[in-house]
Amino acid sequence: MQFPESWLREFCNPPLNTTQLAELLTMSGMEVEELRPVAPPFHGIVVAEILEAEQHPNADKLRVCKVNAGGPEPLQIVCGAPNARVGIKVPLATVGAELPPGEDEKPFKIGVGKLRGVESFGMLCSARELKLSEDHGGLLELSSDAVIGADIRKHLNLDDTLFTLKLTPNLGHGLSVFGVAREVAALTGAPLLKAEFPAVKPTTDDKLPVRIEATDLCGRFSGRVVKGIDTKAKTPAWMVQRLERCGQRSVTALVDISNYVMFEYGRPSHIFDLDKISGELVVRWGKAGEQLKLLNGNTVPLDEKVGVISDAREVESLAGIMGGDHTAVSDDTRNVYVEAAFWWPEAVMGRGRRYNFSTDAGHRFERGVDASQTVEHIERITQLIVDICGTAQTQVGPMDDQAPNVPVRKPVALRVARAAKVIGMPVTQAQCEGVFTRLGLPFTAADGVITVTPPSWRFDILIEEDLIEEIIRVLGYPTLPSTAPLAPIVGRTRSESRQSTHALRRAVAARDYFETINFSFVEERWERELAGEANPIKLLNPIAAPLSVMRTSLIGSLVQVLRHNQTRRATRVRVFELGRVFKRDANITNGPLSVAGIEQPLRLGGLAWGPADQQQWSQRDRAVDFFDVKGDLEALFAPQTLVFEAAEHPALHPGRSARISLNGTPIGVVGELHPRWRQAYEISGGAPVVFELDLDAALTRTLPQGQPLPRQQAVQRDLALVVKDGIPHDALMTAITHAGGALLRSAKLFDVFKPAAGAATDLQADERSLAVRLELLDDEATLTDERIDAAVATIVAAASSQLGARLRG
Repeated sequence: MQFPESWLREFCNPPLNTTQLAELLTMSGMEVEELRPVAPPFHGIVVAEILEAEQHPNADKLRVCKVNAGGPEPLQIVCGAPNARVGIKVPLATVGAELPPGEDEKPFKIGVGKLRGVESFGMLCSARELKLSEDHGGLLELSSDAVIGADIRKHLNLDDTLFTLKLTPNLGHGLSVFGVAREVAALTGAPLLKAEFPAVKPTTDDKLPVRIEATDLCGRFSGRVVKGIDTKAKTPAWMVQRLERCGQRSVTALVDISNYVMFEYGRPSHIFDLDKISGELVVRWGKAGEQLKLLNGNTVPLDEKVGVISDAREVESLAGIMGGDHTAVSDDTRNVYVEAAFWWPEAVMGRGRRYNFSTDAGHRFERGVDASQTVEHIERITQLIVDICGTAQTQVGPMDDQAPNVPVRKPVALRVARAAKVIGMPVTQAQCEGVFTRLGLPFTAADGVITVTPPSWRFDILIEEDLIEEIIRVLGYPTLPSTAPLAPIVGRTRSESRQSTHALRRAVAARDYFETINFSFVEERWERELAGEANPIKLLNPIAAPLSVMRTSLIGSLVQVLRHNQTRRATRVRVFELGRVFKRDANITNGPLSVAGIEQPLRLGGLAWGPADQQQWSQRDRAVDFFDVKGDLEALFAPQTLVFEAAEHPALHPGRSARISLNGTPIGVVGELHPRWRQAYEISGGAPVVFELDLDAALTRTLPQGQPLPRQQAVQRDLALVVKDGIPHDALMTAITHAGGALLRSAKLFDVFKPAAGAATDLQADERSLAVRLELLDDEATLTDERIDAAVATIVAAASSQLGARLRG
């Protein structure tokens, strides 16, 4: 909502300067988003009249003008404007004047100049040169009653300020200059100019029949016929100026009058070309298959959920939103029908957005427009039409007013004690009554209870809290006492056994992964193919048709990130995400952070694709593989030990994927993307490796335990054990660890030998040799060869009995 300060002060002029007035409105809930001067600073520019305009002797596009600027002698001005002609009044920048700053932000000072050999004592100005508009087609022509020599700032009222309000949806009563003035009067106690609407005396009995079929659409419909008007009449300069300062360009006199009253009193109206209406007007809901060409040129389809005004032949208007092209007024219009109605907010709400446009009328009607003054506002519009477009043949018809279903406002009770408790400071019943009196809210008072009947222009007062809000915003938020919090502030120390999510993010980023953030709603195809979820949670109102379900896995989002990067020719991608997934779980109940039937665990997911390391001279490029990512995960969880067991997952390669366990509990999966999905999702290059873990497990860590340095020296022994190809590494390490007992400090695999086909060796075709380095230590005594050999023999025997292993000869 934009308007000039001067217009507001015509209705209510409190003893406040511009800044104080803006602060008052903002603190009352009507946020002043911007204060902007109507014109930039300049001086020395006066009203001048062109007395002569002759062709420049040395230039085809220049004229030598004699102008009267109120001085003793006319001034000679050289001008190149195409509309410089005798008799018009224009702005003149006299010698010494300063024009608004240009791109260099320095003011342009006017001096005596010489153009093509002819002296010029000043400059005639366009609107663009004064920074009043972007119009530079010629000189700014002033009204004929402008006083010659008068300061242009005073003549055009340029020392004015534009207020731009950012109103919340409940402040529909503030969408007019009078509505804001009414609030200012209530806040300051300054007198409010009473709005008067003298009735225009009818001079003809002509009426247009109107029938309201849908009272749930239209609660009141008022209108009258006005005949014999001149639609080519020029809109008065004062009206054009005010409309422009409200952000509305001038169109035609009739359109300008309708817009002017809308900004003045918040009443959208519509003016029909009477001669284009067939029969009667019918207010009804639309019908399937109907169409309407609007004033903006768009043709929109209609149905039973859209309100319309129609005549005997076709639909003429979109109720409360925009008029139709067929009955639009034009230069040929002579007779009009002026309409002002009350449209129920629920009947207008959302209809403009349905057709991808919004209008000032729809913006107001869907918030609520006063239903009690449709007649008065038509009287105001009629008087302006007669004054501006009237002719000797103008005739005004009688008022036709139908009110089958006007809103009935329900009283709202306010408990003074409750108001004091909610506001947080003592308030008396007298203070509350004073606030309601200033706001113009009718009320009845009893002991401690005030019952308010909301007026016709207030659609936002429905419950007790609405009245409490009115009390404190009128009394003033600065009056609220500064009260220190009563609750003690106690610092909470996080357990060191659990790291923060930020620390985890930094740790993953340190492994050369980039964090990515994705939507929690994904394509249903991802869930079906990459998560194996046949029945994901569906969205009732998705932001886009493909993003229709909630994800149960992060893998689909990470694969999409990879595709996005590949289409932009990325050669190496390593990304991770920490986010929620959503699964059905009947055991989940409603709570502050939960929804019944839906589990929302946090997960950590990652993806690596492309070269394992950045390109460098010391080694050849190698594609990232399962073991690179496995190493990243082991580093994240160190010193805890992860166990990787072969397992299958819908998104992963069946022979190159594993289940991850920690302390015997499965916490996630890791593996290469299945070749089928690499092809289906158009993943080029090598296979991406992905992982997904429970976040709780990733945040848990083992605290270090201090141990004394060993007093004895450790002993190392290497074993080469021959096992079947099907024996996993973890099984061998488990057998060795259990058999080693207290003497065995560590066992590490350092070599794997598999003979080439046909090579002479003691290994069978289905066998391989695993070389393991054992570290033995006794803190209390030096190990002897006998004890060492016995421990090694125990380990070999356990591996043989449990896994069928033998020492390699």
